[in-house]
This record gives sequence, C-alpha cells and structure tokens, in this order.
Amino acid sequence: MQRVSGGPDIRLAVALCSKPIISMKLKKGWMALIIIILVLAADQALKIWVKTNFYLGEDFRITDWFYLYFIENNGMAFGMELGSKLALSVFRVAALIAGIWYLLKIKSSARFKAGYIACIALIIAGTAGNIIDCLFYGIIFNNPLPPEVATLFPDGGGYAGLFHGKVVDMLFFPLFSFVWPDWVPVVGGSNFLFFQPVFNLADSAICVGIFILLIFYSKYLSYPVSVPEEASSESDNQNLTDENKN
Repeated sequence: MQRVSGGPDIRLAVALCSKPIISMKLKKGWMALIIIILVLAADQALKIWVKTNFYLGEDFRITDWFYLYFIENNGMAFGMELGSKLALSVFRVAALIAGIWYLLKIKSSARFKAGYIACIALIIAGTAGNIIDCLFYGIIFNNPLPPEVATLFPDGGGYAGLFHGKVVDMLFFPLFSFVWPDWVPVVGGSNFLFFQPVFNLADSAICVGIFILLIFYSKYLSYPVSVPEEASSESDNQNLTDENKN
C-alpha cells in the first residue's frame, strides 16, 4: 500500500485548527464558573448584611424610587407563594441539579454561544442563591421580633430546620404610584404602586438570565444537549469558521 505523503502536515494543520476551539471551550467554562461565584458571593453577602443589621420590616431610603426594605418569604421569586415550603425547597434543589447538569453538557460545545452560557450561569447562580436561604438560614440564624435583629450562629440555635429557612428579600423600587379614579370597576379609589414586589440579587440574576436568553438566544433551547462526537466536531469547526469570517 502506498503511503500518502504530507500526513504529518495534515495532522499538524488539524492540531493547529483545534487549539482555538479548545481554548474557546475552556474560556466559556471558566466564564460560567466566575459568573456563578460572583453572583453567589454578592447575593449572600448582601443577604447576611441585611439580616444582621435590619430588623424585619425595617427600610432604608436610598432615593425616592429605591429602598432597602427587609422582608422574608417562603415562596418563589419576588415573594410569590406556591405550595408547601418543603415541596418548594425540594423542587428548587432538583431544578438546580438539572441546571448544573445541562451547563456541564453544553459548556464545551462551540454550538452554544458564550452569551447563552452566561444566561444559563446567571439562572443557576440565582437558583442556588435562594436555595442556600431555604436550606441553611433556618439553622444558622435566629428570628427575633422587631426591633431586634437576627444573630448569625446564635447560641440557642436557629429558628427552623433544614429546608425550612426563609428567603431574604431587600430590593424595593417604588417607581411611581397613583390613585385609580372612582369610576374604574373593582379598583376604583384604591392606590396603585409600581413596582411593588421586593426581591433580592438572586431573583435579579434569574430574571436577567431568562430575559436575555429569550430575546437573543431562544433558538439554542431547541438544540440537542449531546450529539455524536464526529457531528459535534464538524459543528465546532463550522462555527469557528463562521466566526472568523464575521
């Protein structure tokens, strides 16, 4: 059998072309990890500071349209309530595990843009931030009546068990308000305030991630999580070629 000349050159060319793809994969993975760490650190730092410096229901005016207002809730984002506390906590943990699994599957594929990976990382970080409250805050904090403030690692133990902690919210943006005219059915004569929900940084990360994903990256939701190695390699090379052309 005749040996094809130029074999080493072909292998060298393939290796050189593969380096940018490998580098891009690593960069996206590190980017996602950094986003998650930064969001979690900021979210937990603010929650712990508010929890140990504000009594429940206390507020601090920053501007006319922005307050720090300490409340707690058992529910989902923006203080919504849905089902039992234990069921909601278990659902959150399951959703977090699914999100991490999905991120690990897609972070090494060039088919998924860095912006999409960043959105998934924001959603995971926000979910994890509120899960930490549910899992551990009932154990590591007490829950005194106002005007007492909570203590971290109190001598008498926490106010609840594992999975039964309350989520700390503090960001309040009363942008504007008005009174409905009396002739308006049902709500006539009542006051309307926008924006009324109180939320935290974890809620913000989830909402920002979902919003940007739906606006700019919704097509990636239909992409398969895993494909055969050969097809994935061809797709990676094609995406890299397209990006270089752009």
